[in-house]
Amino acid sequence: MSGPRPLIALPARHSGSASALRYAAVVAAEALAEAVYRAGGEPFVMLPAGPRAPGPAGAEEVAERLARCSGLLLPGGGDLDPAHYGETARHPEVYDLHAGQDAFDLALAGYALLAGLPTLAVCRGLQVVNTVLGGTLEQDMGGPGRDHRHVLHPIAPAAGSLLAGLAGPGEREVSCYHHQRVARLGRGLLVTGRAADGTVEAVELAEPAGWFLGVQWHPEDTAADDPAQQAVFDALVEAAAAEGRRG
Repeated sequence: MSGPRPLIALPARHSGSASALRYAAVVAAEALAEAVYRAGGEPFVMLPAGPRAPGPAGAEEVAERLARCSGLLLPGGGDLDPAHYGETARHPEVYDLHAGQDAFDLALAGYALLAGLPTLAVCRGLQVVNTVLGGTLEQDMGGPGRDHRHVLHPIAPAAGSLLAGLAGPGEREVSCYHHQRVARLGRGLLVTGRAADGTVEAVELAEPAGWFLGVQWHPEDTAADDPAQQAVFDALVEAAAAEGRRG
């Protein structure tokens, strides 16, 4: 790839503490940033603040903050507040709720999908997109032996899907860490990969405004050694570079 590295927006995560820092922190996963950089992109870590106002004013604020970026990577993290997908009861295993983080991620996803900004949504990121599009989540998959925490398992991409084009035919082993999963699929989403237990592990858009892929697993965990996982980041950066040239 010639020319400057396209900026890939990477919303930071709130953290109560971090090594070498005295107080609370906003952080990004090193493996995610490295995968973007290997692909030829420049990770642009964003403070998860705002938007300050709802509706059109908030959308305009998000658009201004993303204006210099050519792509978006929505990363994993804690759980979304179930209120965002219409549930008042909260499962006791729901953890790390943060209203500001939710507001920021949901606003970014909503804008990116509408504007066609090349977007890769990972784990919580997929769940954020599903929620923005009117879907719901299973708040807990049932505990040890049923959830996908610290699990390697195979998925088979749907034939003809974007994912199949990136990962190649046949099953691929993926690295998962999640206790929630898609329940009702959001509007316009297509399932393009499942685990053996039926868990939705990959989604794409039936009519995308721009490049989009959502994966429930963590491709960054193995991307340094697995070309099929690094290909996900390569494709995001390639699409972002094309977006930047058009801009």
